[in-house]
Amino acid sequence: MEDKKEMLELGEKMVSSKEVYDGKLLHVYKDMVVLPNGRETARELIRHNGACAVVPLLDNGNVIAERQFRYPFGEVVTEIPAGKLDSPDEDHLEAAKRELREETGYEATEWIEIGSLRPSVAYTTEVIWLYLARGLKRGERELDEDEFLNVFEIPLEEFVEKIMNGEITDSKTQIAVLKTARLLGK
Repeated sequence: MEDKKEMLELGEKMVSSKEVYDGKLLHVYKDMVVLPNGRETARELIRHNGACAVVPLLDNGNVIAERQFRYPFGEVVTEIPAGKLDSPDEDHLEAAKRELREETGYEATEWIEIGSLRPSVAYTTEVIWLYLARGLKRGERELDEDEFLNVFEIPLEEFVEKIMNGEITDSKTQIAVLKTARLLGK
């Protein structure tokens, strides 16, 4: 009941929507909305298919992680395997399996969904589904032709320490690794 009351108090109603940029990854819109006080204003947002991210945990307690260059920041960033959904309707577990195999060469026999996150609720519809993958078996990587990354192992406890001391700044990696550690009682 509280949700309905809050929607009446806080909700905004879209009047119109115009796509202002249609890219490979991003679809930018300018929507006109009516605010709860009756005033009209613009909202700029990115509509995104969504993504998935995986914490691949080896039997020895190490996580398979990646280092790759991230253009917006001009630096190499430590992350867990992840990737966007090919369409909004794509099954996110299947996408997670694909991304793990393509980026690392690993396949898993056990998959545990550990939640989802909305990286920036102010301007994008992106949702990232998070998974813990165990029972890993190594195979061959199948990187996309425009994908360059280094794969390495890091003990889960060390990964947590690096997150807590600010060395790992990627939000999906922080949340997924910390949730995994909590789930496993680490």
